[in-house]
Amino acid sequence: MGLSRLEFMTDIQQKISEYLKDKTILITGGTGSFGKMFTKTVLANYPVKKIIVYSRDELKQFEMQQLYRNETRLRFFIGDVRDKERLALALRGVDIIIHAAAIKQVPAAEYNPMECIKTNINGAENIIEAALNAPSIQRVIALSTDKAANPINLYGATKLCSDKLFVAGNNLTGGRDLRFSVVRYGNVAGSRGSVVPFFRNLIASGATELPITDAAMTRFWITLDQGVNFVLENLVRMHGGETFVPKIPSIKITDLATAMAPNLKQKIIGIRPGEKIHEVMCPRDDYQHTVEFDKFFIIKPSIVFAGRNSDFTKTNLGEEGHAVAANFEYNSFNNPHYLNVEELVEINKRI
Repeated sequence: MGLSRLEFMTDIQQKISEYLKDKTILITGGTGSFGKMFTKTVLANYPVKKIIVYSRDELKQFEMQQLYRNETRLRFFIGDVRDKERLALALRGVDIIIHAAAIKQVPAAEYNPMECIKTNINGAENIIEAALNAPSIQRVIALSTDKAANPINLYGATKLCSDKLFVAGNNLTGGRDLRFSVVRYGNVAGSRGSVVPFFRNLIASGATELPITDAAMTRFWITLDQGVNFVLENLVRMHGGETFVPKIPSIKITDLATAMAPNLKQKIIGIRPGEKIHEVMCPRDDYQHTVEFDKFFIIKPSIVFAGRNSDFTKTNLGEEGHAVAANFEYNSFNNPHYLNVEELVEINKRI
């Protein structure tokens, strides 16, 4: 007799599987890069009751439906996170919310600030209020970004505000087993918002050079499947109120361009509005709240939650962490782990 899928799982995967058994998950922005990978991963590996894809683009929903014609555990719900009443309808019977919907393009946010605020801040508030009013909701994880740490652009500022809203939501649960946490990570390799598709299109169209905003620029780098698995782990790991930050490699933008097109020249064009040379995930000003674990950091909430005394140096998976050194900062420049050109070539092949 062959081994079951459960017997091939790691301890943490087994715990995720046990937690997700017969659960209903709603993912906002579910037709985006993360949402599609999250849906694919969960349906293939975990015994959920249902996944509800909540998004406002009916064409993307239709295209996604074609990939899962025979999947009975998948539902599609057209709606916008700006619409609290529509969210309330969508959350009936839902156990878990993964909040991935956002306006993410930095230049677009700079030129259309109120649209970014309506989705990223007002939408976050709507998610929180709808979750508080839906008695079945147990866990909410909101996706953040490295740009929310020491933000200099509007997108980052709105996501920092969103992060604070979700953390503070834990003070409003009234004794319910409802927890809100945040997951923050860097650029996702191959996602629509990353530079990889942009470079690929230029290369395919016969470009003679690749535009580089600044030769010194570095970025954190994570693959879609790594991001999805980190979120799933934190559903089991979370106490509520933490900001989870994975330990991931950095890249030099010039190395990425070399990996993708070694024979093309690189032209320095200057940074875009609101762009940083290096990204931060654990700011120096938060070092007193930062706990280091083997494969991730936790930024503890700066506020105390009524009726709850969580020890954030130990997760619900039994992992133990320790305080970081004074003035510690985790940024893409001082990161001890960089991907070299050869590693980037291999990653680009996979994505």
